Amino acid sequence: MDTTALMAVQDGRVLFSDGPVDAVSIVFSVRKSLLSMMYGKYVADGTIDFDRTLADLGIDDVGGLLASEREARLRDLLTARSGVYHPAANGGDDLAFAPARGSQRPGSYFLYNNWDFNAAGTAFEKLTGRSIYRAFADDLAAPLMLEDFDLARHKRSGDGAKSAHLAYPFFLSTRDMARLGYLMLHQGNWRGQQLVPAAWVAQITQPVTSSAQMHPPHVARRGFGYGYLWWLLEEPPDSVLNGAYMAWGVHGQYILVIPKRHMVIAHKRQVPVAGNWNPSTVVPSDFLRAARLLAAAPCG
Repeated sequence: MDTTALMAVQDGRVLFSDGPVDAVSIVFSVRKSLLSMMYGKYVADGTIDFDRTLADLGIDDVGGLLASEREARLRDLLTARSGVYHPAANGGDDLAFAPARGSQRPGSYFLYNNWDFNAAGTAFEKLTGRSIYRAFADDLAAPLMLEDFDLARHKRSGDGAKSAHLAYPFFLSTRDMARLGYLMLHQGNWRGQQLVPAAWVAQITQPVTSSAQMHPPHVARRGFGYGYLWWLLEEPPDSVLNGAYMAWGVHGQYILVIPKRHMVIAHKRQVPVAGNWNPSTVVPSDFLRAARLLAAAPCG
């Protein structure tokens, strides 16, 4: 595979490592799972009410949202069920397959749509009064002692003429990705400190949408469910990956959490490659084939 780096951690020990795990690069849609983790603290303390609507929060966009779209709740944004099909500030989603605007009630229809995820970032900043990156630095990066995170290189980006809600890319190393996955594996607890509420970790990794309920059909055929910005593997009970879930970014960035084996696997396909932003991809089926081998390998 065109893997840049991979790290598998089991029971706190590095089981397997390959490539420059300290190299930092953009991780694309992994950002969404990180935002989901960050929401937990503020939902638990009441700063964020998941049932508030876009109208309640005063969230609109270029050209205006429909009245029905502004009825979408925050929970709909984090589950890709908003029913808002306004163009996003960045590509890499399934907006091309969206039904007509206003045709789907919020909460009723799954479509992987960057508008939802970007607006969820705007809502986070609006309600907490903190930037996504500052909150990540203080709430997760510092207490986790991430080794390669640099706050200064992070900023929201995208085409503001299309949407006021910009993307929030992250730049991470593979070893820091593994540590974030390890935090999830341990229900948000790091060395006795509860960085993400355990109940929140459980909630965001439970299925809201099964693969059979996804749109368009090619997304359903992947065989992954979806929780709150985390992809959920649909594996039989006897599989070593039964109960596993992952953050997934285009080209092949993965944070795979495997509770059944007390294991986390972080995988990086670094981009760009020699200035090329569309290099070859490590697709989920190939990554998960390697993950199964690692998860099934006996180790004392």
